[in-house]
Amino acid sequence: MKKFNELINSDTPVLVDFYADWCGPCKMLSPVIEELARETKGKAKVIKVDIDKNPQAAAHYNVKGVPTVILFKNGQIKWRQSGVMPLQQLKQAIDQNQ
Repeated sequence: MKKFNELINSDTPVLVDFYADWCGPCKMLSPVIEELARETKGKAKVIKVDIDKNPQAAAHYNVKGVPTVILFKNGQIKWRQSGVMPLQQLKQAIDQNQ
């Protein structure tokens, strides 16, 4: 959890994709997240967190369903959304929290 906290305590926006390998919608969102990481390189960090391997992080941020995407800046939650979403919506959340 300490390493996770270090990652999200950045003045660069950090988008965290909470997912699980067994989750169908997570598999649908995965290429969108990968594209987002390419398009926002330098503007934001994009990390994926497997809730089965990191249940304490999921519990700490009250992640009840996957996929859940949370945008952090300076350790604070700036935006969160559950479910599959389009690339444009994710980019807009990052742009609004630069």
